[in-house]
Amino acid sequence: MTDLPLFPVTVVGSMPRSADLVRALRKKEAGEISFEEFNAVADKEVVATLELQIEAGVDIVSDGEQRRDNFYSYVVDKLHGMQLMKVSELLDYAKDRARLEEVLRALDVPAFAIRSPIVIDKLTKKTGLSLDEAAFVKEHCDLPVKVPIPGPYMLTRSAWFEGLSDKVYSSPDALAEDVVAILREEVLALKEMGVDFIQFDEPILSQVVFGEESKETFMCAALPDRRDPTEELEMAVRLMNETMEGITGVRTGVHVCRGNWSRKEEVLLTGNYGPMLPYLVQMNVDQLVLECATPRAGEMEVFKEYANEKEIGLGVVNPRTDELESTGQIVSRVKELLQYFDADKIFLNPDCGFGTFAERNVNDAAGAFKKLKVIAEAAKILRKEYA
Repeated sequence: MTDLPLFPVTVVGSMPRSADLVRALRKKEAGEISFEEFNAVADKEVVATLELQIEAGVDIVSDGEQRRDNFYSYVVDKLHGMQLMKVSELLDYAKDRARLEEVLRALDVPAFAIRSPIVIDKLTKKTGLSLDEAAFVKEHCDLPVKVPIPGPYMLTRSAWFEGLSDKVYSSPDALAEDVVAILREEVLALKEMGVDFIQFDEPILSQVVFGEESKETFMCAALPDRRDPTEELEMAVRLMNETMEGITGVRTGVHVCRGNWSRKEEVLLTGNYGPMLPYLVQMNVDQLVLECATPRAGEMEVFKEYANEKEIGLGVVNPRTDELESTGQIVSRVKELLQYFDADKIFLNPDCGFGTFAERNVNDAAGAFKKLKVIAEAAKILRKEYA
Protein backbone atom coordinates (compact mmCIF):
# COMPACT_ATOMS: atom_id res chain seq x y z
CA MET A 1 0.00 0.00 0.00
CA THR A 2 1.14 3.57 -0.71
CA ASP A 3 2.83 5.42 2.15
CA LEU A 4 0.56 8.15 3.45
CA PRO A 5 1.00 11.03 5.87
CA LEU A 6 -0.57 10.87 9.31
CA PHE A 7 -4.28 11.76 9.24
CA PRO A 8 -4.62 11.39 5.45
CA VAL A 9 -7.25 13.64 3.90
CA THR A 10 -9.59 12.05 1.40
CA VAL A 11 -13.09 12.27 -0.03
CA VAL A 12 -16.05 9.94 0.19
CA GLY A 13 -16.38 10.01 -3.58
CA SER A 14 -18.77 12.40 -5.27
CA MET A 15 -18.13 16.03 -6.08
CA PRO A 16 -20.68 18.52 -7.47
CA ARG A 17 -21.58 18.14 -11.17
CA SER A 18 -21.83 21.18 -13.40
CA ALA A 19 -24.96 22.07 -15.37
CA ASP A 20 -23.09 21.29 -18.61
CA LEU A 21 -22.20 17.82 -17.36
CA VAL A 22 -25.74 17.05 -16.24
CA ARG A 23 -27.09 18.12 -19.63
CA ALA A 24 -24.59 15.84 -21.37
CA LEU A 25 -25.50 13.00 -19.03
CA ARG A 26 -29.19 13.32 -19.80
CA LYS A 27 -28.51 13.51 -23.54
CA LYS A 28 -26.48 10.30 -23.29
CA GLU A 29 -29.30 8.56 -21.42
CA ALA A 30 -31.79 9.74 -24.04
CA GLY A 31 -29.60 8.45 -26.85
CA GLU A 32 -29.02 11.95 -28.23
CA ILE A 33 -25.25 11.73 -27.89
CA SER A 34 -22.87 8.76 -27.82
CA PHE A 35 -20.98 7.46 -24.80
CA GLU A 36 -17.80 8.83 -26.40
CA GLU A 37 -19.33 12.29 -26.82
CA PHE A 38 -20.44 12.26 -23.20
CA ASN A 39 -16.96 11.24 -22.07
CA ALA A 40 -15.44 14.18 -23.93
CA VAL A 41 -17.43 16.45 -21.59
CA ALA A 42 -16.87 14.28 -18.52
CA ASP A 43 -13.10 14.09 -19.08
CA LYS A 44 -12.80 17.86 -18.66
CA GLU A 45 -14.95 17.79 -15.54
CA VAL A 46 -12.87 15.01 -13.97
CA VAL A 47 -9.66 16.94 -14.59
CA ALA A 48 -11.22 20.02 -12.99
CA THR A 49 -12.37 18.13 -9.91
CA LEU A 50 -8.92 16.54 -9.54
CA GLU A 51 -7.33 19.99 -9.68
CA LEU A 52 -9.80 21.22 -7.04
CA GLN A 53 -8.90 18.38 -4.69
CA ILE A 54 -5.18 18.80 -5.21
CA GLU A 55 -5.36 22.55 -4.57
CA ALA A 56 -7.40 21.95 -1.42
CA GLY A 57 -4.75 19.58 -0.05
CA VAL A 58 -6.48 16.20 -0.45
CA ASP A 59 -4.07 13.24 -0.10
CA ILE A 60 -6.25 10.51 -1.68
CA VAL A 61 -8.36 11.74 -4.58
CA SER A 62 -11.36 10.42 -6.50
CA ASP A 63 -12.71 11.33 -9.92
CA GLY A 64 -15.66 12.99 -8.20
CA GLU A 65 -18.03 10.40 -9.70
CA GLN A 66 -18.45 12.85 -12.58
CA ARG A 67 -19.45 10.11 -15.03
CA ARG A 68 -22.15 8.73 -12.75
CA ASP A 69 -25.81 9.63 -12.45
CA ASN A 70 -25.51 8.63 -8.79
CA PHE A 71 -23.37 6.39 -6.67
CA TYR A 72 -24.99 3.14 -7.81
CA SER A 73 -27.31 3.74 -10.78
CA TYR A 74 -24.37 4.15 -13.16
CA VAL A 75 -23.90 0.38 -13.18
CA VAL A 76 -26.66 0.05 -15.80
CA ASP A 77 -24.06 1.16 -18.35
CA LYS A 78 -21.65 -1.51 -17.14
CA LEU A 79 -23.89 -4.54 -16.69
CA HIS A 80 -26.32 -6.47 -18.85
CA GLY A 81 -29.68 -7.28 -17.26
CA MET A 82 -30.43 -3.95 -15.57
CA GLN A 83 -32.78 -1.11 -16.37
CA LEU A 84 -32.57 2.40 -14.93
CA MET A 85 -35.95 3.27 -13.44
CA LYS A 86 -37.17 6.35 -11.61
CA VAL A 87 -38.70 5.87 -8.20
CA SER A 88 -41.86 7.33 -9.73
CA GLU A 89 -41.93 4.42 -12.21
CA LEU A 90 -41.47 1.87 -9.43
CA LEU A 91 -44.53 3.31 -7.70
CA ASP A 92 -46.60 1.41 -10.25
CA TYR A 93 -45.36 -1.85 -8.72
CA ALA A 94 -45.59 -0.82 -5.05
CA LYS A 95 -47.98 -2.79 -2.88
CA ASP A 96 -49.14 0.42 -1.19
CA ARG A 97 -48.55 3.27 -3.62
CA ALA A 98 -50.26 5.94 -1.52
CA ARG A 99 -48.17 5.12 1.52
CA LEU A 100 -44.93 5.14 -0.47
CA GLU A 101 -45.78 8.52 -1.98
CA GLU A 102 -46.45 9.88 1.50
CA VAL A 103 -43.10 8.65 2.80
CA LEU A 104 -41.21 10.09 -0.18
CA ARG A 105 -42.77 13.50 0.44
CA ALA A 106 -42.00 13.39 4.15
CA LEU A 107 -38.37 12.51 3.49
CA ASP A 108 -37.95 15.19 0.83
CA VAL A 109 -37.06 12.57 -1.78
CA PRO A 110 -37.48 13.65 -5.44
CA ALA A 111 -39.26 10.57 -6.81
CA PHE A 112 -39.04 11.86 -10.38
CA ALA A 113 -35.29 12.59 -10.19
CA ILE A 114 -33.82 9.63 -8.32
CA ARG A 115 -33.05 6.69 -10.61
CA SER A 116 -32.35 3.14 -9.46
CA PRO A 117 -30.84 0.23 -11.41
CA ILE A 118 -33.37 -2.61 -11.32
CA VAL A 119 -32.57 -6.18 -12.39
CA ILE A 120 -34.87 -7.35 -15.16
CA ASP A 121 -32.71 -10.11 -16.72
CA LYS A 122 -29.67 -12.27 -16.02
CA LEU A 123 -26.88 -10.09 -14.62
CA THR A 124 -23.62 -10.22 -16.59
CA LYS A 125 -20.72 -7.82 -17.02
CA LYS A 126 -20.29 -5.61 -20.07
CA THR A 127 -17.13 -3.99 -18.78
CA GLY A 128 -15.58 -3.13 -15.43
CA LEU A 129 -17.78 -1.07 -13.13
CA SER A 130 -15.10 1.58 -12.63
CA LEU A 131 -11.98 0.50 -14.50
CA ASP A 132 -12.29 3.23 -17.11
CA GLU A 133 -12.74 5.86 -14.41
CA ALA A 134 -9.73 4.63 -12.45
CA ALA A 135 -7.51 4.47 -15.54
CA PHE A 136 -8.35 8.05 -16.47
CA VAL A 137 -7.57 9.36 -12.98
CA LYS A 138 -4.26 7.52 -12.80
CA GLU A 139 -3.34 8.95 -16.20
CA HIS A 140 -4.01 12.51 -15.05
CA CYS A 141 -2.91 12.49 -11.41
CA ASP A 142 0.05 11.13 -9.45
CA LEU A 143 -1.69 11.12 -6.06
CA PRO A 144 -3.14 7.97 -4.46
CA VAL A 145 -6.57 7.17 -5.88
CA LYS A 146 -9.79 6.12 -4.16
CA VAL A 147 -12.47 4.36 -6.22
CA PRO A 148 -15.95 4.03 -4.71
CA ILE A 149 -18.16 1.18 -5.93
CA PRO A 150 -21.55 -0.07 -4.75
CA GLY A 151 -21.27 -2.60 -1.95
CA PRO A 152 -22.64 -6.11 -2.48
CA TYR A 153 -25.56 -5.65 -0.09
CA MET A 154 -26.49 -2.28 -1.59
CA LEU A 155 -26.33 -3.55 -5.13
CA THR A 156 -28.28 -6.70 -4.37
CA ARG A 157 -31.04 -5.27 -2.21
CA SER A 158 -31.59 -2.11 -4.22
CA ALA A 159 -31.64 -3.89 -7.57
CA TRP A 160 -34.04 -6.72 -6.71
CA PHE A 161 -37.62 -5.52 -7.00
CA GLU A 162 -40.57 -7.80 -6.47
CA GLY A 163 -42.71 -8.01 -9.60
CA LEU A 164 -39.73 -7.39 -11.89
CA SER A 165 -36.54 -9.12 -10.71
CA ASP A 166 -38.22 -12.26 -9.38
CA LYS A 167 -38.94 -13.32 -12.94
CA VAL A 168 -35.20 -14.02 -13.27
CA TYR A 169 -33.90 -14.40 -9.70
CA SER A 170 -36.19 -16.09 -7.20
CA SER A 171 -34.86 -14.02 -4.30
CA PRO A 172 -32.27 -11.38 -3.40
CA ASP A 173 -29.98 -14.18 -2.21
CA ALA A 174 -30.08 -15.75 -5.66
CA LEU A 175 -29.12 -12.42 -7.24
CA ALA A 176 -26.36 -11.93 -4.66
CA GLU A 177 -24.36 -14.84 -6.07
CA ASP A 178 -23.88 -13.02 -9.37
CA VAL A 179 -23.32 -9.65 -7.66
CA VAL A 180 -20.53 -11.05 -5.48
CA ALA A 181 -18.81 -12.68 -8.45
CA ILE A 182 -18.89 -9.42 -10.43
CA LEU A 183 -17.58 -7.35 -7.52
CA ARG A 184 -14.74 -9.80 -6.81
CA GLU A 185 -13.57 -9.44 -10.40
CA GLU A 186 -13.77 -5.67 -10.06
CA VAL A 187 -11.71 -5.54 -6.86
CA LEU A 188 -9.00 -7.77 -8.32
CA ALA A 189 -8.83 -5.70 -11.50
CA LEU A 190 -8.62 -2.41 -9.57
CA LYS A 191 -5.87 -3.87 -7.39
CA GLU A 192 -3.96 -4.92 -10.51
CA MET A 193 -4.28 -1.37 -11.87
CA GLY A 194 -2.65 0.03 -8.75
CA VAL A 195 -5.71 1.70 -7.21
CA ASP A 196 -4.87 2.61 -3.62
CA PHE A 197 -8.28 2.54 -1.93
CA ILE A 198 -11.47 0.73 -2.91
CA GLN A 199 -14.51 1.97 -1.02
CA PHE A 200 -17.70 -0.09 -0.91
CA ASP A 201 -20.75 2.14 -0.52
CA GLU A 202 -23.33 0.59 1.82
CA PRO A 203 -25.40 3.65 2.79
CA ILE A 204 -28.64 1.81 3.39
CA LEU A 205 -27.29 -0.12 6.38
CA SER A 206 -28.06 2.86 8.61
CA GLN A 207 -31.53 3.02 7.07
CA VAL A 208 -32.03 -0.65 7.95
CA VAL A 209 -31.13 0.05 11.57
CA PHE A 210 -32.58 3.49 12.21
CA GLY A 211 -35.26 4.08 9.59
CA GLU A 212 -38.78 3.20 10.64
CA GLU A 213 -39.74 3.25 6.96
CA SER A 214 -36.52 1.68 5.76
CA LYS A 215 -38.25 -0.65 3.34
CA GLU A 216 -39.97 2.28 1.67
CA THR A 217 -37.44 5.10 1.29
CA PHE A 218 -35.87 5.85 -2.07
CA MET A 219 -32.71 3.85 -1.46
CA CYS A 220 -34.74 0.90 -0.28
CA ALA A 221 -37.55 1.12 -2.81
CA ALA A 222 -36.68 -2.41 -3.87
CA LEU A 223 -37.01 -3.87 -0.39
CA PRO A 224 -40.69 -4.74 0.00
CA ASP A 225 -39.65 -8.04 1.56
CA ARG A 226 -37.38 -6.44 4.14
CA ARG A 227 -36.63 -8.74 7.01
CA ASP A 228 -35.54 -8.12 10.57
CA PRO A 229 -32.60 -5.63 10.79
CA THR A 230 -30.39 -8.32 12.31
CA GLU A 231 -30.94 -10.56 9.31
CA GLU A 232 -30.20 -7.68 6.96
CA LEU A 233 -26.95 -6.79 8.74
CA GLU A 234 -25.87 -10.42 8.81
CA MET A 235 -26.54 -10.62 5.08
CA ALA A 236 -24.43 -7.48 4.52
CA VAL A 237 -21.51 -8.99 6.46
CA ARG A 238 -21.77 -12.31 4.62
CA LEU A 239 -21.85 -10.72 1.17
CA MET A 240 -18.94 -8.40 1.93
CA ASN A 241 -16.80 -11.25 3.22
CA GLU A 242 -17.67 -13.44 0.25
CA THR A 243 -16.64 -10.56 -2.01
CA MET A 244 -13.32 -10.02 -0.23
CA GLU A 245 -12.43 -13.65 0.57
CA GLY A 246 -8.71 -14.21 0.05
CA ILE A 247 -8.08 -10.71 -1.37
CA THR A 248 -5.27 -8.68 0.21
CA GLY A 249 -2.81 -6.03 -0.89
CA VAL A 250 -5.20 -3.14 -1.48
CA ARG A 251 -6.82 -0.86 1.10
CA THR A 252 -10.57 -1.36 1.29
CA GLY A 253 -13.31 0.35 3.25
CA VAL A 254 -17.05 0.41 3.70
CA HIS A 255 -18.94 3.70 3.76
CA VAL A 256 -22.12 4.02 5.79
CA CYS A 257 -24.06 7.28 5.69
CA ARG A 258 -27.14 8.83 7.30
CA GLY A 259 -28.80 10.22 4.19
CA ASN A 260 -27.31 12.70 1.74
CA TRP A 261 -30.20 13.65 -0.51
CA SER A 262 -31.50 16.66 1.43
CA ARG A 263 -30.20 19.67 3.31
CA LYS A 264 -33.06 19.26 5.79
CA GLU A 265 -31.27 17.65 8.71
CA GLU A 266 -34.57 16.89 10.41
CA VAL A 267 -35.53 14.33 7.74
CA LEU A 268 -32.23 12.45 7.98
CA LEU A 269 -31.38 9.53 10.25
CA THR A 270 -30.34 9.93 13.88
CA GLY A 271 -28.55 7.48 16.17
CA ASN A 272 -25.04 6.42 17.18
CA TYR A 273 -23.13 3.60 15.53
CA GLY A 274 -23.57 1.21 18.46
CA PRO A 275 -26.14 -1.07 16.78
CA MET A 276 -24.05 -1.36 13.60
CA LEU A 277 -20.51 -1.67 14.90
CA PRO A 278 -20.69 -5.35 15.94
CA TYR A 279 -21.47 -6.14 12.31
CA LEU A 280 -19.23 -3.60 10.58
CA VAL A 281 -16.13 -4.81 12.41
CA GLN A 282 -16.81 -8.34 11.13
CA MET A 283 -16.45 -7.17 7.54
CA ASN A 284 -13.18 -8.09 5.90
CA VAL A 285 -12.25 -4.51 5.04
CA ASP A 286 -9.58 -2.20 6.41
CA GLN A 287 -11.58 0.93 7.10
CA LEU A 288 -15.00 2.10 8.25
CA VAL A 289 -15.86 5.40 6.54
CA LEU A 290 -18.41 7.01 8.84
CA GLU A 291 -20.38 10.23 9.22
CA CYS A 292 -19.42 11.85 12.50
CA ALA A 293 -19.62 15.61 11.86
CA THR A 294 -23.18 16.20 13.05
CA PRO A 295 -24.88 15.52 16.39
CA ARG A 296 -27.10 13.01 14.55
CA ALA A 297 -24.17 10.57 14.50
CA GLY A 298 -24.09 10.31 18.29
CA GLU A 299 -21.21 10.07 20.70
CA MET A 300 -17.69 8.76 20.09
CA GLU A 301 -17.77 6.58 23.18
CA VAL A 302 -19.50 3.82 21.19
CA PHE A 303 -16.09 3.09 19.60
CA LYS A 304 -14.49 2.25 22.96
CA GLU A 305 -15.24 -1.47 22.70
CA TYR A 306 -13.78 -1.63 19.18
CA ALA A 307 -10.60 0.38 19.69
CA ASN A 308 -8.09 -0.04 16.85
CA GLU A 309 -9.99 -2.96 15.28
CA LYS A 310 -10.26 -1.02 12.00
CA GLU A 311 -9.08 2.19 10.46
CA ILE A 312 -11.69 4.94 10.75
CA GLY A 313 -12.51 7.33 7.93
CA LEU A 314 -13.78 10.08 10.19
CA GLY A 315 -16.40 12.43 8.78
CA VAL A 316 -15.41 15.86 10.09
CA VAL A 317 -17.37 18.30 7.89
CA ASN A 318 -21.02 18.33 6.84
CA PRO A 319 -21.24 18.48 3.03
CA ARG A 320 -24.87 19.63 3.18
CA THR A 321 -24.29 23.06 4.74
CA ASP A 322 -22.81 26.39 3.67
CA GLU A 323 -21.45 26.91 7.18
CA LEU A 324 -17.72 26.23 7.23
CA GLU A 325 -16.38 24.20 10.12
CA SER A 326 -13.29 25.57 11.87
CA THR A 327 -9.97 23.78 12.17
CA GLY A 328 -10.54 23.87 15.92
CA GLN A 329 -13.81 21.99 15.60
CA ILE A 330 -12.19 19.35 13.42
CA VAL A 331 -9.15 18.93 15.65
CA SER A 332 -11.41 18.59 18.68
CA ARG A 333 -13.48 15.89 16.98
CA VAL A 334 -10.38 13.95 16.01
CA LYS A 335 -9.06 14.12 19.56
CA GLU A 336 -12.30 12.58 20.79
CA LEU A 337 -11.64 9.58 18.54
CA LEU A 338 -7.96 9.45 19.56
CA GLN A 339 -9.16 8.17 22.92
CA TYR A 340 -9.94 4.88 21.16
CA PHE A 341 -7.83 4.76 17.98
CA ASP A 342 -4.14 5.33 17.30
CA ALA A 343 -3.29 8.32 15.12
CA ASP A 344 -2.23 6.13 12.20
CA LYS A 345 -5.70 4.54 12.16
CA ILE A 346 -7.57 7.80 11.49
CA PHE A 347 -8.30 9.22 8.03
CA LEU A 348 -10.17 12.52 7.58
CA ASN A 349 -13.00 13.04 5.11
CA PRO A 350 -16.35 14.79 4.71
CA ASP A 351 -19.36 12.97 6.10
CA CYS A 352 -20.48 11.98 2.61
CA GLY A 353 -20.19 13.17 -0.98
CA PHE A 354 -20.92 16.67 -2.23
CA GLY A 355 -22.97 15.47 -5.18
CA THR A 356 -24.51 12.10 -4.46
CA PHE A 357 -27.09 12.64 -7.19
CA ALA A 358 -26.14 14.44 -10.39
CA GLU A 359 -29.14 16.77 -10.38
CA ARG A 360 -29.24 17.26 -6.63
CA ASN A 361 -25.84 18.48 -5.48
CA VAL A 362 -25.81 19.17 -1.76
CA ASN A 363 -23.09 21.78 -2.23
CA ASP A 364 -21.33 23.62 -5.04
CA ALA A 365 -17.70 23.40 -6.11
CA ALA A 366 -16.69 26.47 -4.11
CA GLY A 367 -18.27 25.09 -0.96
CA ALA A 368 -16.67 21.68 -1.47
CA PHE A 369 -13.26 23.30 -1.95
CA LYS A 370 -13.55 25.31 1.27
CA LYS A 371 -14.60 22.28 3.29
CA LEU A 372 -11.82 20.08 1.92
CA LYS A 373 -9.26 22.83 2.47
CA VAL A 374 -10.21 23.26 6.12
CA ILE A 375 -9.87 19.50 6.64
CA ALA A 376 -6.38 19.67 5.14
CA GLU A 377 -5.48 22.59 7.41
CA ALA A 378 -6.69 20.67 10.45
CA ALA A 379 -4.66 17.64 9.35
CA LYS A 380 -1.49 19.77 9.31
CA ILE A 381 -2.17 20.88 12.87
CA LEU A 382 -2.72 17.30 14.00
CA ARG A 383 0.40 16.05 12.25
CA LYS A 384 2.57 18.55 14.08
CA GLU A 385 1.14 17.44 17.42
CA TYR A 386 1.14 13.67 16.86
CA ALA A 387 4.05 13.06 14.45
